[in-house]
Amino acid sequence: MKKITFLLLSFMITISTVNAQKGIDFNKKYPGGGKLLMCVDSSAKNISYWNVFPNQPQTSFNYLPEVNNVSIQINFRKTINIQDYRYTILVDNIPVAVNKLINQSQLTDTHAEGDDEIFSSTTLGTYPIKGKVITVLVYSIEKPQDIDKSIFYGKPIPEAKIKGLGKRFIVEKGVDYSYITNPQEKTNLNLTKKDDELTIVKDRTDIDYIYQASIKDKQTDKIIYESTAWQYGGHIDETHQFSPYLKFDKSIFKKSGDYEIIIQPLIKMNASPKEIEKYITRYTLSITLDEQAYTKKELIIAGILIAAMCGAIFGVAVTYIKKKDAKKLAQQFKEKEIAQLQLNSVRSQLNPHFLFNALAGIQNLMNKNETDNANRYLSKFARLTRNVLDSKDLISLTQEKTLLDDYLQMEQLRFGFQYTLKASSDLDTENNEIPAMLLQPFVENAVKHGIAEKGKDGLIAVSFEKQSADLVLQIKDNGQGFDAAKTYNGLGLALSKNRISLLNTIYKQTSFVLNIQSDLNGTVVTITLKQWL
Repeated sequence: MKKITFLLLSFMITISTVNAQKGIDFNKKYPGGGKLLMCVDSSAKNISYWNVFPNQPQTSFNYLPEVNNVSIQINFRKTINIQDYRYTILVDNIPVAVNKLINQSQLTDTHAEGDDEIFSSTTLGTYPIKGKVITVLVYSIEKPQDIDKSIFYGKPIPEAKIKGLGKRFIVEKGVDYSYITNPQEKTNLNLTKKDDELTIVKDRTDIDYIYQASIKDKQTDKIIYESTAWQYGGHIDETHQFSPYLKFDKSIFKKSGDYEIIIQPLIKMNASPKEIEKYITRYTLSITLDEQAYTKKELIIAGILIAAMCGAIFGVAVTYIKKKDAKKLAQQFKEKEIAQLQLNSVRSQLNPHFLFNALAGIQNLMNKNETDNANRYLSKFARLTRNVLDSKDLISLTQEKTLLDDYLQMEQLRFGFQYTLKASSDLDTENNEIPAMLLQPFVENAVKHGIAEKGKDGLIAVSFEKQSADLVLQIKDNGQGFDAAKTYNGLGLALSKNRISLLNTIYKQTSFVLNIQSDLNGTVVTITLKQWL
């Protein structure tokens, strides 16, 4: 059958004893020998060559499942002492050539593909490979223990089989083992606190070194363990040989759940994923981590430690929150104190303003020789002054109503207008309080700028009403009105608006809403205390 050369590089024949071979001038760039090449059937496709493994550094593995015959050729560099090399060939572990010299008479000069250097080359023979395993061993007599091995594998790769799963657990006098023989495709395994190590035992083969084992967390699809080096010893099979095994710490399992054991040949295969899957062995391991394996004493200690930690965290959190709240309260208190001082300042300006206007009224009556009215005005003014100069922040609605009544009676002596003071029947005027003199400046404004010139035709209506939880205070007059959006030079109205703004700063749980509507038919001033009642 026609053959073509694939130039499949199986291994480099390594020479590491340059210093020991005195008098021989080795090429320093290439300290070793040459290359082992092979020729295979031209129809072969599914082949895998020059596979090397971490646990077998001087072994190369060539998988030739579709090859009938293989021709093996060895190349040496011209600078190598070829007479120092020997080779042995085994077919299915039966020697067909043992410690043979290289036949130098058959050497020919050749070029390896991709290399300009000239090699001395000879063929070691052509062998049937279908269903067989051919092993070629090459070594130098200068260092016979360094043997380079090349395997040509023409049989199906045996499927790896797990013979047993075991766990090691602690007992009073040391450790003990528990094994599951011939585990099923899905095996349940309970791990307690005393279990510290797991073991996987595999069927023995001549090519155990090509198998890689890994464990995957099926919940996250991540590999949590990998190994390419099987161990031997302690596990004897039915042929009285040691079986390969792996052992690992149980700590790789972070939580209960399903894990997959995967054993597959660690070789480069020129095949489809479906074809490669035939060579992979999978086992599902359902792990249950027994959290109840802790002793009562350990649980108590753990509980105390957790409680102490939680207590410490809680204490720090409470302290932090308290300090934060205290800082916030201090800031709020400071803001309220500043607002109160400003409010007192406004009141201190309102009081002289009121007194000045009242004294001007008395003077006006006296100038008109209305002595009786002036005396009655002065009497009302005396009681009104005591209330105005009182330092109380809050007074009852009854007191506010009385203050307004005294003031309106006093001004009525001068201007002769009519007025009404009404409170809704569902409003408790004795027990509900409002800021002192809240309405007086607006009533005064209605008298001076609203109905003063109308005489007996003038009318002022003051009302106190309850609307749900809101307290609505209203002053209505039939004066000539004014532009509510315009700013005037009058001191009383400006101070009153400023006062309401400050009250909103102090009483944050409620709000004071001032609304002024005015036209040619009169003015309506409404103050609504939200959620006050």
